[in-house]
Amino acid sequence: MVSDLHPPAAALKGRGTALRIAHRFEKAEREGFDDGWGTLEQAASEEQLPPTTFVIEERVRSLLSANDSPDIPFELSINPYRGCEHGCIYCYARPTHSYLNLSPGLDFETRIVAKVNAAERLEAELARPSYRPSAINIGSATDAYQPVERKLRLTRAVLEVLAGCSHPFTIISKSSGVERDLDLIAPAAQAGRAWVSISITTLDPALCRVLEPRAASPLRRFQTVRRLAEAGVPVGVNIAPVIPFINEPEIERLVEAAAEAGAGSIHYTVLRLPWEVNPLFQQWLTQHFPDRAERVMARVREMHGGQDYKADFASRMKGAGLWAGLIRQRIEKAVARHGLTRTIRPLDLSAFKPPQRGGQGVLF
Repeated sequence: MVSDLHPPAAALKGRGTALRIAHRFEKAEREGFDDGWGTLEQAASEEQLPPTTFVIEERVRSLLSANDSPDIPFELSINPYRGCEHGCIYCYARPTHSYLNLSPGLDFETRIVAKVNAAERLEAELARPSYRPSAINIGSATDAYQPVERKLRLTRAVLEVLAGCSHPFTIISKSSGVERDLDLIAPAAQAGRAWVSISITTLDPALCRVLEPRAASPLRRFQTVRRLAEAGVPVGVNIAPVIPFINEPEIERLVEAAAEAGAGSIHYTVLRLPWEVNPLFQQWLTQHFPDRAERVMARVREMHGGQDYKADFASRMKGAGLWAGLIRQRIEKAVARHGLTRTIRPLDLSAFKPPQRGGQGVLF
């Protein structure tokens, strides 16, 4: 399958896209202008340089995000970062950079906003008298273990707060960096307060390099699944997104590999193309798979009611129609064949105790 890859001349090594596509809120359009001083030539030469990743520090007022979507299995989430250096071309979070007046294209991968007071704000929110515990998902939008976490350790600080007050949490990531925090995750898991999902889209390293260029390799992610399982952490594998004719043929092999690595559950979503993700993905698809681009999009539209993307809660995650039904059946049969499950056990909320802020002890 991957022997059909066609590396485009315009692709940037290690990046999901070379495009700084305009976001949907932009009011001005820009075009190159030759001022006689070689400006256009200089700009062209600068664009050929590998783009640098910049970290933008942000102090947030609130860290917890509430969710009431019926197709999402958690009510609260934490994303210590905005933007993600993994560069997954299909990432449904790309359009959120538009709210920062940044491009959902290359800026999303190279302008990473770090919520540097994440732990402080989390502690304050959990300490409120009105707070009622609910399992918190970490990394629902952008990966909490992307490369910058190695230095900033914001996710680590968040887990330390949660561990200190026995608060349940789930993590979703495609990074092996989650292994660093096993000293916090494993005890919580053994107490019934933690669960981890590792996203694995393909077994093929060549496809992985162009689909999600700065994420861990497939082999490395399966090693992470195994190490989490060996540490007693309930771990699932998230096959997401399923893209017709790209990674869709691998469904059964991915489930088999997940079972062999020690995963207990399998989850999946189909490709979603909201807002600016749509032109970015289609440009990537035409570059890398020109021979099957039309077939891929035809099946995607079939799963979304004839549109490139349909955002209703009933079908946005799993799609609808014949193709969506076939994908669901294949997942379910493979899961049953390997003795896995599609669900996770509810986490224990009973041990939660609000954090004591400011280091003050409890008198009574």
